[in-house]
Amino acid sequence: MQKQQIPLKNSLLLLLAAIIWGIAFVAQSVGMKYVGGFTFNAVRSLIGAVVLIPLIFILKKRNSPSDSASKASGRSDTSSNTVSNMQEKKTLIIGGIACGICLCLASNFQQFGIKYTTVGKAGFITACYIVIVPVIGLFLGKKCTKFIWAAVAMALIGLYLLCITDGFSIGKGDLLVLVCAFLFSLHILVIDYFSPKVDGVKLSCIQFLTCGVLSGIPALLLEHPELSSILAAWQPILYAGVMSCGVAYTLQIIGQKNMNPTVASLILSLESCISVLAGWIILRQQLSTKEILGCVIMFAAIILAQLPQKQTE
Repeated sequence: MQKQQIPLKNSLLLLLAAIIWGIAFVAQSVGMKYVGGFTFNAVRSLIGAVVLIPLIFILKKRNSPSDSASKASGRSDTSSNTVSNMQEKKTLIIGGIACGICLCLASNFQQFGIKYTTVGKAGFITACYIVIVPVIGLFLGKKCTKFIWAAVAMALIGLYLLCITDGFSIGKGDLLVLVCAFLFSLHILVIDYFSPKVDGVKLSCIQFLTCGVLSGIPALLLEHPELSSILAAWQPILYAGVMSCGVAYTLQIIGQKNMNPTVASLILSLESCISVLAGWIILRQQLSTKEILGCVIMFAAIILAQLPQKQTE
């Protein structure tokens, strides 16, 4: 009759990822002044992949050969190690490519959306995955409590105040970021499926490589990037590549392991609050009273959905 508790370490890793991403909205906004959206995402993703390669080799040295027995004991079938390793590699590659495709689509919609809206609004609209994840999760057999559904309703109200204008229209940038929120929801659910099965750092590295290559194709065809422009944007690209990609997405994959994806999405959605603060402090971007009220309601929804609840049997 024990409650299944979320490890504090996992929650802290996801919180740290959310803080890094919140500040990354500023880097993405500044970077768009120098290079196109596809170019920005291609370069940052490839940097993220390169950053993780030394880490993979370091972890490989630490885990072999003394940890091989403990790794084998965690498998459901220990009788044929070779077959097991082949299957794990196949799962790793499929999972990395699937995560990379979702990340590529989500990050590019977000990148172009930020061009037409403020950093704070982009952060909160992206946080709509707290609404979308439990809805999609229902179709995958993942149940949610009444508290979470109440939080979902509050988040929708907050989103309305934040995005919808008096003429009941939604801005171009807001719409692009809303599509990105749906795609990030798929990304969270794909990670939820693959992260318990494979090495998190390797999965993260493959997803960035995939995202970088896929973003690079339209960048070369449509934007014709120049090295001078990329070098001019070195600070936002480096932050987005090393911190947002290499560090934060890896923290997400490791922290999300064995955690309910809805709860994980709620912790990660705190990036929205950080993005508003970062946009205000660094870029001097302001929100109207109505938009601030929307942010407050969405933040309250995030807190409500994370309150501990009784487990019923």
